[in-house]
Amino acid sequence: MNSFVRACAVTFVIAPALLCQTQLTLADAVSQGLAGNPALAVAAARENAAEGLRRQAGLSPNPRLVVQLENTRLWESPSFSYPRDTQNYAFVSQTLETGGKRDRRVELAAKNVRGSELVTQLQRRQIASRVATAYWIAAGAARVRDLLQQESTAFERLVEFNSVRVSEGAAPEVDLLRIEVERDRLISLVRTAEQEADRTRIILFREMGKLEFPAIDFTDSLEELHPTEPLTLAQVLGRRIEMLLAREAVEQAQANLRLQQANAKTDPDIQLGYERIGGFDTIYAAAQIPLPIRNRNQGQIEAARAEARASESSVVATEAAIRSELEIATTDFALRRKLVNETLRPMRDRAAEVYRIADGAYRETGSDILRLIDAERTRIEAEITYTRGLAELEQSAVALETAQGNLP
Repeated sequence: MNSFVRACAVTFVIAPALLCQTQLTLADAVSQGLAGNPALAVAAARENAAEGLRRQAGLSPNPRLVVQLENTRLWESPSFSYPRDTQNYAFVSQTLETGGKRDRRVELAAKNVRGSELVTQLQRRQIASRVATAYWIAAGAARVRDLLQQESTAFERLVEFNSVRVSEGAAPEVDLLRIEVERDRLISLVRTAEQEADRTRIILFREMGKLEFPAIDFTDSLEELHPTEPLTLAQVLGRRIEMLLAREAVEQAQANLRLQQANAKTDPDIQLGYERIGGFDTIYAAAQIPLPIRNRNQGQIEAARAEARASESSVVATEAAIRSELEIATTDFALRRKLVNETLRPMRDRAAEVYRIADGAYRETGSDILRLIDAERTRIEAEITYTRGLAELEQSAVALETAQGNLP
């Protein structure tokens, strides 16, 4: 009776929770992770800032209005005539940019805008990859939890069956004690699996940028592995945002070098205006030209050259990293798929058959309880190992998609 009550309690606790769960597909998880994600909002703001700097870079220097009064005084000794004895100036000064500075600024700012756009795309792919990985980790943990809960409920029936046999004198009490110990061990596994399922579910919602962590039902099946299209290295390098960013960094560095070289050119100031001196109205014109004797922007030019060399080396390093990541992901996916298909699935099927035989023999003859418990434990462990293998295979598929640059 005690076993029956416990089984009913488990049913009444789990059933309402299952009814309240929200179904979540992998596509929905990724879509929600990309919609309104705080990290993407930051990237978008930086992209807007880069666009604002690009517009600013295209503006020419403002003209300056200069009004100047000289030789005036407030006393009359000796005699003072304002129109005759003062000098008055009013002129406009304009800096003339030389060396194509404005075009070079606009070019560099445009490269920075493109770089910001690529950073946003890279963050989108990274978020999609993290969400997809977290989805399969959480889905695997939830399946292990559900499996153990089902096994715990089923094991209660075995306890009840043996309780009846012991009460009828058809089985020794020690057999019941052994089964109860195994039941308690299974309950402890259920509690651990529930904690792991909750933890991975919270991590999934965190990767999705959510502030709440409701119960969910993972709709996508672990067995439905979508085939990954093989790509050539050239195709992968063309899709990986990291490679595009590295190449864009080279162009940014070269654009900055051209800007710094243009900044070495002197910019004259042209002044034109009105002058009144000695009672006469005249035209005022002047030019101020900085003499590049000491400062020819040589430090900034050398720094820009060094940055250009560094960015070129970064392209080589990035390509090497992508090559190794692709090779690791491809090998790992192939090995895990082989492990699931050739080892874990047959192992699970054999363990289930062994348990079926041991259970039938025990229920028919009532003997060899230890063999039944051992078969049950092996079957559960094989099922859990198979489930975790499927989840790891799905994660390796995500890693391969990420390495190929296929994720959004």
